[in-house]
Amino acid sequence: MNAPQMLDETTHYTLLKTLEENPSLSQRDLAKRLGVSLGKVNYCLNALVEKGSLKINNFRNSENKLSYAYLLTPRGVEQKARMTVEFLQIKIREYERLHKEIQELQLEADQQGLLKEDSKKT
Repeated sequence: MNAPQMLDETTHYTLLKTLEENPSLSQRDLAKRLGVSLGKVNYCLNALVEKGSLKINNFRNSENKLSYAYLLTPRGVEQKARMTVEFLQIKIREYERLHKEIQELQLEADQQGLLKEDSKKT
């Protein structure tokens, strides 16, 4: 998976996960939570609707402003579950790589006498 594709998949996954927990968040709130632009949120939401993963319902709140509820479709729930497993596998590989790198750096620092006794217990 290349970086731009991973970024989009990450954004889609995070959107699905966030909307499953908070279906009435505004696009602006979603953008803030995800740390992406409002335009990107809008684009991703439309892509998820197009894929059949998300359904958007309109409703009016007490102030008569148009609001939306973003509901995961059965396909969206399935997609989120699949993506959860994929991201878990990616994160485990990242963790294992970082853990190995940390061990190698600790060994190198220890061999050079750079570590204090307290930091060797990590």
